[in-house]
Amino acid sequence: MAIKLLAEDDRPREKFLQKGRSSLSDSELLAIIMGSGNREEDALELARKILASVNNSWHQLSLLSAKDLMKFKGIGESKAISIISALEIGRRRAVQEIPEKTIIGNSNDAYMVLRNQLSDLRTEEFWAIFLNNNNKVIHVSQLTQGGISQSIVDVRTLYKMALDHFSTGIIIAHNHPSGSLKPSREDIHITQKVKEAGNTLSIQLLDHIIVTQNSYFSFSDEGLL
Repeated sequence: MAIKLLAEDDRPREKFLQKGRSSLSDSELLAIIMGSGNREEDALELARKILASVNNSWHQLSLLSAKDLMKFKGIGESKAISIISALEIGRRRAVQEIPEKTIIGNSNDAYMVLRNQLSDLRTEEFWAIFLNNNNKVIHVSQLTQGGISQSIVDVRTLYKMALDHFSTGIIIAHNHPSGSLKPSREDIHITQKVKEAGNTLSIQLLDHIIVTQNSYFSFSDEGLL
């Protein structure tokens, strides 16, 4: 059956089957996730409206909550959850694609490892990269969620993990959902606390990275370690 003869909501699916996934536009992909539109708009029109509201950015869309999405007519709880779940799958897939034994040579290398985990979050998370003598990544782990002043990782937990992985160096990181790259007084205090504990165990704190959606701040680059 020709695509133009199909119901509007079915056309992106048929295009997928006939031409493959790479042929689909962003709005067509979102329309497939939603499945249907509303009484005034088909799924494709509604998808275009939603994407236009976030400047056609998947990153910006991933920041919307279920309540934000449900403000669009035709998006109920089920569709909102489907959209958020699809974006989360994409984020987790990107995380799994981090090459094993990546070598960290500078702050940008560390940022590239952590960007997919931290750049699009609406709440703060604390992560750590554990490295060996050659600055190769041994392990990457999330340690806490929530505000850094409230749920910063227990230093003992951090260094127990480092010892468990026979790590000789660590890089810590957290995100600033506000978009500000300026370290807070608490950020600086925590950095010094982690550094001092590492000195005792001969495990070097190599950097502390603050991640925002589009950039990062490196304590090492700024001479704050």
